[in-house]
Amino acid sequence: MRRKWISTGVLFATLGGFSGCANTSRVEPLATPESRGGTSSHGESATGLSSTPNSLPACRPIRSVKESQNTSIQLVDDRSRGTEDAMPLVPAPNAVLDAKTENLSVEMVPEAVPSDAIQMNLPTVLSMIGGQHPVVGFARWRVQEAYAELDRARVLWLPSIQPGFSYHKHDGNYQASDGDIVDVNRNSLQYGLGAGATGAGTTNTRPGLIAQFHLADAIFQPEIAEKTAWARGHAASGVLNDQLRDAALAYQNLLDAEQDLRIIEDTRSRTADLAKITNDYAEAGEGLQADADRLKTELMLVDNRLVSARERIEVASANLAQTLSIDAGRPIVPLDPTVMPLELATLDAEPSALIPIGLSNRPELKEAQALVAAACERYQREKYAPLVPSLLMGFSTGDFGGGLGTEVDDVASRYDFDAVVTWEIRQLGFGESAARRESQALVEQAKYAKLRTMDRVAREIVEAHSQVRHRRHRIEITRQAIETAEDSYERNLSRIEDGQGLPLEVLQSVQALEDARRAYLRAVIEYNEAQFRLQWALGWPVDSTNHF
Repeated sequence: MRRKWISTGVLFATLGGFSGCANTSRVEPLATPESRGGTSSHGESATGLSSTPNSLPACRPIRSVKESQNTSIQLVDDRSRGTEDAMPLVPAPNAVLDAKTENLSVEMVPEAVPSDAIQMNLPTVLSMIGGQHPVVGFARWRVQEAYAELDRARVLWLPSIQPGFSYHKHDGNYQASDGDIVDVNRNSLQYGLGAGATGAGTTNTRPGLIAQFHLADAIFQPEIAEKTAWARGHAASGVLNDQLRDAALAYQNLLDAEQDLRIIEDTRSRTADLAKITNDYAEAGEGLQADADRLKTELMLVDNRLVSARERIEVASANLAQTLSIDAGRPIVPLDPTVMPLELATLDAEPSALIPIGLSNRPELKEAQALVAAACERYQREKYAPLVPSLLMGFSTGDFGGGLGTEVDDVASRYDFDAVVTWEIRQLGFGESAARRESQALVEQAKYAKLRTMDRVAREIVEAHSQVRHRRHRIEITRQAIETAEDSYERNLSRIEDGQGLPLEVLQSVQALEDARRAYLRAVIEYNEAQFRLQWALGWPVDSTNHF
């Protein structure tokens, strides 16, 4: 019976703290990079992993393909993994052929790790996605902005405080209350809670305590702001899920590039040996110089592929560094010695059974539901707006005095209170009708956007499930292709050593072996990518106790 290939508890032990944005409570910014167990934005090394050179051998003994078919995968720190768990995906570049056996034996020669390299494995990569990441942090602070708007909406009822003082000076004609025009030179001064009184006027221009709002806003705006804050929180969870997926895929891409380089290096080693044999035959007159030139050309073409492979590693490292928001100038070295198929969940369930899981877990659906609720609250606000008034209340108190010329006399206390209640029917009622139709249209848009999101989530689940199922078959097919290619190489090389056959026959076997190994590598990488996409499509439901 085939064993399950991964301990999900190890892989997702770091994911428990990332789901807080999905609920309706406030989402606080995460702690500093040092407190989350990873590096800072430009930290020295990954969580608990040494970044010193030569801390891990770059190659390990490998077994035959048949011996490794049931190899289990444990996503743990590779320094504690036994060499017997290594997969025969790619032999190390310094592999040599033992003519007495059918397998490759690998000399244990550690490759030098750059002194400034950052070494990490998949759990470390996932643990570094948190609140200090610029994309995730931006989303988290948008949540804080939404909750600040909610707090502001909840206090619309409360008045504002405006203390101050005012001074008024008049010189010239003035109309008295009895209608007479008099030439007067006077002034007035007020200070205290409120400012702006002139003569017998009120301080309504700058009341000391002022409350001015539409009652519909005070009733409905807190509900609108609350639903909007919920939507922002779920959106932040969605951003976090996307970053986890992108980080996992970027790490797989780096592993792919590293293993591809090993395959090409092994091909170069075999091609160089074959070129030497062919050249020796040509010099001894037992072979054609054309064959020797053909092998030299092939060797240069392999060198060209080596340069491209090294370039791809550097680009993949920079891409992973950007995804993790760490120093892109320092190379990232995977701790995994080889690429192995990951089994994050069984595929016994049909896509139709997985779709409800994704619909209940995906934060995008929860965000869409909250946006529908917010749109409904806006519609209610527009519906009742003409029926409830706008309020303006002001209260001022302080000392007031004045006199003729520049003298200020008779300073004594005074207070003013004003209250204004008004109803507004916009544009003779036509504006009200248009506002209600507009808000109703926004409700319907939000509902259809939710349905569109549901369809997209269902499609992503079915698509990822199909990819996982079919790509798993590709792994077995390409694994068998490696076996046949190795057998072909062995037989052709033996014929050359026995003085039979042509060197080009061995070259074709070398190329076929490289093609088979690269096909297996791509099959495993794409299978792992499909596994991560399926988990993302389901809302990362994996935990340490069950698989769906």
